[in-house]
Amino acid sequence: QVQLVESGGGLVQAGGSLTLSCVLFGRTLTSYSMGWFRQAPGKDREFVAFNSWSGNRTSYVDSVKGRFTVTRDNAKNTAYLQMNSLKPEDTAVYSCAIGVPAYNSPNPLRVDYWGKGTLVNVSS
Repeated sequence: QVQLVESGGGLVQAGGSLTLSCVLFGRTLTSYSMGWFRQAPGKDREFVAFNSWSGNRTSYVDSVKGRFTVTRDNAKNTAYLQMNSLKPEDTAVYSCAIGVPAYNSPNPLRVDYWGKGTLVNVSS
């Protein structure tokens, strides 16, 4: 059974940092590209960050460029999202996903599997 489990969310003050983790069970992470998405209260889910299967190619939504970094440790079957200089508008449920690259699409990842998410709450 394929399962993605996120952790690392929590309450943080504006300007602070958090690192989210995403562990993949039931599949090998090297077989997939992966992404991070978020959904704020009352809003649609949006793409945040993309990481290719090799880890060599990344992309980010403009609002997090220079603040967030997506990485992976394939030996641990785990991906990470390092979030610095957090803002109240970053408050959302963050979910990881695995799939294949999507071209000519608003999202760079065609998702095969989703995690359930972890809540990040940034206070002002």
